[in-house]
Amino acid sequence: MAQSSTETDWVSRFADDVIAESERRAPGKPVVVASGLSPSGPIHLGNLREVMTPHLVADEIRRRGHEVRHVISWDDYDRYRKVPAGVEGVDDSWGEHIGKPLTSVPAPAGSPHPNWAEHFKAAMVESLAELGVEFDPISQTEQYTSGAYREQILHAMKHRARIDGILDQYRTKAKVQAKKQQQKPVDEAELEAAEGSGAASEDDGSGGSAGYFPYKPYCGNCEKDLTTVTEYIDATTELTYSCTACGFSETVRLSEFNRGKLVWKVDWPMRWAYEGVIFEPSGVDHSSPGSSFVVGGQIVREVFDGAQPIGPMYAFVGISGMAKMSSSRGGVPTPADALKIMEAPLLRWLYARRKPNQSFKIAFDQEIQRLYDEWDKLESKVAEGAALPADAAAYSRAARTAAGELSRTPRPLPYRTLASVADITAGHDEQTLRILSELDPANPLTSLDEARPRLDRAENWITTQVPADARTVVRSEPDAELLGSLDDEARESLRLLLEGLDSHWSLDGLTTLVYGVPKVMAGLEPDAKPTPELKAAQRSFFALLYRLLVSRETGPRLPTLLLAVGADRVRKLLAA
Repeated sequence: MAQSSTETDWVSRFADDVIAESERRAPGKPVVVASGLSPSGPIHLGNLREVMTPHLVADEIRRRGHEVRHVISWDDYDRYRKVPAGVEGVDDSWGEHIGKPLTSVPAPAGSPHPNWAEHFKAAMVESLAELGVEFDPISQTEQYTSGAYREQILHAMKHRARIDGILDQYRTKAKVQAKKQQQKPVDEAELEAAEGSGAASEDDGSGGSAGYFPYKPYCGNCEKDLTTVTEYIDATTELTYSCTACGFSETVRLSEFNRGKLVWKVDWPMRWAYEGVIFEPSGVDHSSPGSSFVVGGQIVREVFDGAQPIGPMYAFVGISGMAKMSSSRGGVPTPADALKIMEAPLLRWLYARRKPNQSFKIAFDQEIQRLYDEWDKLESKVAEGAALPADAAAYSRAARTAAGELSRTPRPLPYRTLASVADITAGHDEQTLRILSELDPANPLTSLDEARPRLDRAENWITTQVPADARTVVRSEPDAELLGSLDDEARESLRLLLEGLDSHWSLDGLTTLVYGVPKVMAGLEPDAKPTPELKAAQRSFFALLYRLLVSRETGPRLPTLLLAVGADRVRKLLAA
């Protein structure tokens, strides 16, 4: 269901709040918004909301003339937690790397990238460029291993008792919440989407007999984080740890040691203070009692002398009709997958038109055609000045950024028409151009480039998302048996259709013709208003045409199908 046009523009509202808060906290400085992504596997369309929500707000702030910095923290120093299913070039042997930083895990076989994290970051970076997202990347591996956070780490270790006390307030709440969650029905798709959402693990660094420590070293021998801090001396910063994976132990000076990180629930609020983040959304998995966003708000205030960002919770992004592309891979589709079948402005629009707390679905099935129809209708309303303000704002945020217009199709023909043509021609350029040029004879398409990139997206949708048995195959020879069995009325309806082909040879003309033949057969004028009886006659006529043309009861819209088949071949297949 489309968003109500009477709703306020959520992006403008957040931009107002963020500008005011930034001027209060850090007057004269750039406004900082943030996202966090974990390249633990394919970064999916649910994760994209983590980026698009602050991007849209940042872009609105830029449009108003303010300097803004959109930080994307790559959580590439997180531990490698599991071998994701269905990733090409990866087998069970990658299990030996569980516990290492993502940047220390080999990339999938055949990848040009140096490690696991860089492999999955690369696809997302490419998609964000196509989507017009400007950002300032921060590698957490670089931050930690360069010693950039040394002062913050030492500060957290010094105040570990205070951190432990704050966390302890929530541990009981978290257990109660977990128990409630266990009693709810499990949504497998949502669990799949939450996996690798950037939550890392909700580890709070609970300690053993030596007490609580908010810091975890990576082992100096096996590189894994299966380590336990056994002693820490504040005065000298000497830290002793042992590794349960390989038995290695050592004592290091934390004031000089760069091979470890703060646990997630301390790491995130530390970064808020370090970067001066004003706005950062969080997923549902971060927003329950005892989770990292909630606990982080108290830790950033009481330990790091900072402030929690304005942080809306964003809802789940679902997928309709993932088809073979994603199901064979065992994961949720990525932005790159979506951008193969839809243009960047449409994908941006899906995120822009919904408030962050509203869930929505991204269509990989037939629904994509309806979405494109809705988008084209909105574009027309905007051009006419007839769109309501919230809808016009969502369109503007989708079609352009503060830096300028996104790439667009010069002649945006209906997506469903392009998909039907691609289906029938199997991507044959000459055939495709012939058909598309006949859609509107008064203003014919002269080059396929005019219809691109939308045409390419529609072709990709047909070839990757429509099962082979649902593809349209035009008959090579007439169905003699069916034609021979027709009664006089059916034969007359086919004669009327064939008689009118030449004078109606355009998309609009053929639409009038195929709907008009049953009206004429009923003794009515071609422009007569439909009645229930007439609609039933039209359905029967359409089914007959489909059976004679493609041996099925349904198919692409008949006017498009007739154009695609061509007048001569239509006559050959329908001549009774």
